[in-house]
Amino acid sequence: MINTGKLAGRTIFVSGASRGIGKAIALKAAADGANIVVAAKTAEPHPKLPGTIYTAAEEIEKAGGKALPCVVDVRDETQVRNAVEYAVKHFGGIDIVVNNASAIHLTTTPQTEMKRYDLMHGVIARGTYLVSKECLPYLKKSDNAHILNISPPLNLKAEWFANHLAYTMAKYSMSLCTLGMSQEFRKDNIGVNSLWPKTTVATAAMDFLAGKESFEFSRKPEIMSDAAYYILTKDPKTYTGNFSLDEQIILDAGIKDLKQYACNPENADKLMLDFFVEDVKSDANKSTETSSIGEGVIEKFFDKIEKQLTKEVVEKTDAIYQIELTGNESGIWHLNLKEFPVKTGKGTTEVSPDATLVLDSKDFVQMINGQLKPANAFLSGKLKIHGNMHKAMKVEKIMNSLKRS
Repeated sequence: MINTGKLAGRTIFVSGASRGIGKAIALKAAADGANIVVAAKTAEPHPKLPGTIYTAAEEIEKAGGKALPCVVDVRDETQVRNAVEYAVKHFGGIDIVVNNASAIHLTTTPQTEMKRYDLMHGVIARGTYLVSKECLPYLKKSDNAHILNISPPLNLKAEWFANHLAYTMAKYSMSLCTLGMSQEFRKDNIGVNSLWPKTTVATAAMDFLAGKESFEFSRKPEIMSDAAYYILTKDPKTYTGNFSLDEQIILDAGIKDLKQYACNPENADKLMLDFFVEDVKSDANKSTETSSIGEGVIEKFFDKIEKQLTKEVVEKTDAIYQIELTGNESGIWHLNLKEFPVKTGKGTTEVSPDATLVLDSKDFVQMINGQLKPANAFLSGKLKIHGNMHKAMKVEKIMNSLKRS
């Protein structure tokens, strides 16, 4: 998306701006000559995460904007207030707020420690509310006031709650801020909207959840920054209360080439859907695609693994799996990829598995046939994972290697 210069001189407070989607949005606005408040916790280099508020600020300056790095824990009222006041003193006001800071821990209710619950709700729900509240007096003075929350459309289907209730509650709290504030602040001409990626985005969070292999089936953060730019340059008096997916915003903006956003353009038609996004096509075809499993398909699959999986794949995977199938072909299978030759079989493993995968046998057959990616199955709630998430997602590589053999 071509920059129009409409954000030149505007001051944008971006939480979680040191990396990922937050930084991409900041860089897009910086190309217009915007002032960016880089509000994030990372002041010192993190051993596992890229970027700090200072490296992000340097990139923003190089892109043509002005940057103000601020160490901010969005859960802390004093830190947020101080950063807002510092930004107003430095730039003269605040025109736009982008609530991007988040925390993710995908666990069921028994597995969720309260400190994890508090972290997610503190950063996501409290942080969004607090930053918006503290910036409000200055937004009211702007003639282009926006609050943009990086949060999903409100979809109350139980499947989005069942596997990671604490995270879903926190993320939907962010969306409820959009719902309520868009109406509350309408009289003040402040546009309040939500933006969410339709597909997974190649960020540090995605790397943590599914490994860098998932980037092959993800889009670049630039699709979110382009979509955010389109929203933030709309008239806030009329454009408010929307829950948008990035892809639809890009199409509405007249951009037809979506391949440019894919990390691997060859996989542009095989991208993984993000959380809270329904696979309409898959649901429509579900009855025909999985109406019949076929006798012995699952057993043949494990036989194929034993005969065709290479030593190289085994060494790279280095994991023991237990696969618990429900539905018409229910049963438990195990798969040992810590030794070569590979050992599979029915029943539980003799030792504790690195990861246990629980799913319906029809969905498992779809995975075998390449109709359903393991990461997509997990994100949509069809696949439950217990144990090492990173090793569980290596199942994708196993499936791909079998297709090539």
